[in-house]
Amino acid sequence: VMNVITIEDYKSTYWPKLDSAIDQLLTQSPGDYIPISYEQIYSCVYKCVCQQHSEQMYSDLIKKITNHLERVSKELQASPPDLYIERFNVALGQYMGALQSIVPLFIYMNKFYIETKLNRDLKDDLIKLFTDHVAEKHIYNLMPLLLEAQSTPFQITPSTMANIVKGLYTLRPEWVQMAPALFSKFIPNILPPAVESELQEYAAQDQKFQRELMQNGFTRGDQSRKRAGEELTYS
Repeated sequence: VMNVITIEDYKSTYWPKLDSAIDQLLTQSPGDYIPISYEQIYSCVYKCVCQQHSEQMYSDLIKKITNHLERVSKELQASPPDLYIERFNVALGQYMGALQSIVPLFIYMNKFYIETKLNRDLKDDLIKLFTDHVAEKHIYNLMPLLLEAQSTPFQITPSTMANIVKGLYTLRPEWVQMAPALFSKFIPNILPPAVESELQEYAAQDQKFQRELMQNGFTRGDQSRKRAGEELTYS
C-alpha cells in the first residue's frame, strides 16, 4: 500500500526533488552527464500522480520553466548583435535537448492528467512556452540578422543557420512568411514553384518586410558599418 502523500509532503519533499532535477536538465550543456537518478524522479512523479497531485505538479512545472525562459530571454536581450544568433541557437538547442529528458520523466502526469483532463500534450505545451517567452520576443531582432548573415559568407556556420531556421519553423510555421526565400533553403516544398512573372512580386514582398523591420526599430546601418570595419581589418 502506498503511503499517503499530503500536499505538505508534496511541497516539502517531492516537488523540491523534481525542482532540482529540472534545474539541472534545463541548464546542462549538450553532452553533459547529469548526476540525477531518473528512476527516482520517475517514481516521484508516479507517486504524486497516484495521490492526486497532478494539477499542482503541472502548475509548478509550467511556472518553473516559464521563469527559466524569462531569464533566458533577458540574457538574449543583453547580447551584442554579433553574438546574438549564436546565443539564440544555443538557447534553442539547450531547451529542446532538455525537453528530451523532461517530457519522459513526466510521462505519467502527461498520460493521466494533461491528455485526459486538459486534452493537450506536455511536449506541445513546453514547446509553446519557448515560443511565447523567447522566440516571439526575439523574432524581429533575429530575422534581419539571419538575412544579413545569409548574404555574408562565413559569418555563421551553415549548421547554426539550419538549426535556427528549422527550429523557428517547428515553433511557428507561419513565420515562413517573414522570409520565404531563407526558409525554403532549409525546409523542402514550402515555396510554390516560382513563376517568372511573380519574381518582381517576391522582390516587392521582401522590400516590404525590410521596411516593416525598420519600423520595428531595427536599423542595419550601424551593424553593417561595424562589420565592414571588421572585414577590412581581416583582409
